[in-house]
Amino acid sequence: MCTIMAVTGNCVTPEEFGKAFAKTKYRGPDDTRIIQNTHGIMGFHRLSIMGLTPEGMQPFEMAGWKVICNGEIYGFEKIKSELESMGYTFRSGSDCEILLPMFFEYGTDMFRMLDAEFVCVLYNENTGEYIAARDPIGIRPLYYGYDKEGNIAFASEPKSLIGITGRIMPFPPGHYWKNGGFIRYRDVTEVDGYISDDVDEIFRNIREKLIKGVSKRLVADARVGFLLSGGLDSSLVCAIAAKESSEPIKTFSVGMDIDPIDLKYARIVADYIGSDHTEVIMTRQDVLDALEEVIYLLGTYDITTIRASMGMYLMCKAIHENTDLRVILTGEISDELFGYKYTDFAPSAEEFQKESCKRMRELHMYDVLRADRCISGNSLEGRVPFGDLDFVQYVMSIDPELKMNRYGKGKYLLRKAFEGDYLPDEILWREKAAFSDAVGHSMVDDLKEYAETVYTDEEFEAGCRRYDYAVPFTKESLLYRDIFEKYYPRQARMIVDFWMPNKEWEGCDVNDPSARVLSNYGASGV
Repeated sequence: MCTIMAVTGNCVTPEEFGKAFAKTKYRGPDDTRIIQNTHGIMGFHRLSIMGLTPEGMQPFEMAGWKVICNGEIYGFEKIKSELESMGYTFRSGSDCEILLPMFFEYGTDMFRMLDAEFVCVLYNENTGEYIAARDPIGIRPLYYGYDKEGNIAFASEPKSLIGITGRIMPFPPGHYWKNGGFIRYRDVTEVDGYISDDVDEIFRNIREKLIKGVSKRLVADARVGFLLSGGLDSSLVCAIAAKESSEPIKTFSVGMDIDPIDLKYARIVADYIGSDHTEVIMTRQDVLDALEEVIYLLGTYDITTIRASMGMYLMCKAIHENTDLRVILTGEISDELFGYKYTDFAPSAEEFQKESCKRMRELHMYDVLRADRCISGNSLEGRVPFGDLDFVQYVMSIDPELKMNRYGKGKYLLRKAFEGDYLPDEILWREKAAFSDAVGHSMVDDLKEYAETVYTDEEFEAGCRRYDYAVPFTKESLLYRDIFEKYYPRQARMIVDFWMPNKEWEGCDVNDPSARVLSNYGASGV
């Protein structure tokens, strides 16, 4: 994981830029470079993953252009070979070095050609032109804002733009910015029509495309590890990786000290796939001590995101402090494709697909944000196999009638696709449990109880009235919002709303995002 930042114009001094940019040094602790250009300033913090030599340091420069990129470009070796045949030469093993030659050959069309998780900023020293882009799902973070003279600035995290720009917003995924406007180059939720594959072909394609998605993310010049909750999604990623690896993979799980749910299932998976497994135990005090730090790191007040980040952050912290791993694979983005517990209540296939599209488009503000910050906040790089573009496009093209829970078990297509020897049946067919619940129900209860001690009922009512956007509705949500405002004053619109089940559906009109409050939670919590 790396950090990029670029300000256009001359409203920011190098000293101000350096101070703001230093706020995200944890994303790229290996090296830093800040370059003042004729038309602004660019900065890059490096975490060395591909091409570990100094030659891989950015910005890369060519024919008056410069580029900074936080990204992982899969299959870049083939593109690099093609560019070499066109006469381009390269000085490093970095995947991002191919971007400028690609731009010279294909212009902005190159963005839709990339099989990548990336954000980048290109700059022309001669003309002052800037171009910025973000991957179609938004797995890598990028934010933007405008200074008092109307110049745009970009940064990997919003904390670097506080005090430099006014309103800060997430750069829209699947877009590039050029000549003052955003242009969409790809929307992974758009499908021309549903595929005509029969169910056996669907099972086979789901399996083969996910395997490819995992395999390409195992390629790194740095060491790779895996987050393993014991749920279906992370267990599949780990099981596939174990089959693809010549040595036992390193897996990590986290749970509360008194009532962990996931730990026992993660242990079953680890034993089955033969991984080198580590358990991280957290206490009530660990959670409360880390709460403010996590909210500052995340840059959100969303209840679900914060709850789910507590265990993930503490687990990644332990990985950073006790291992030499640099790359972490996770199981995010499966729910948005195949369904949550609450999508069991979808009134129709059309509504299921509509909800899936909404969640995919907003994902960069919730689960993807959580994974990025918890992992990068501990100087690690996160990779998300379920976010593989070919895999996502295929699953989004499956008739939603087949993805709805018609089988008494959510995510049936994904489970059925991996029947065999990948996972034991008790894991493959285990009921979905939300991560924030499955680390131990006591964790969410502890957070709620703590919030009750912070505000009286009168203070809660008065506190909620301070906000006119995404108004807090529980003491817990007010606590998170107050901490958020301490670090990101008047920037609440970075998040579109609270992540909640679709309240328009019967059975989903709830006031807590936990799946525990749904009538179909059932065996999920055991």
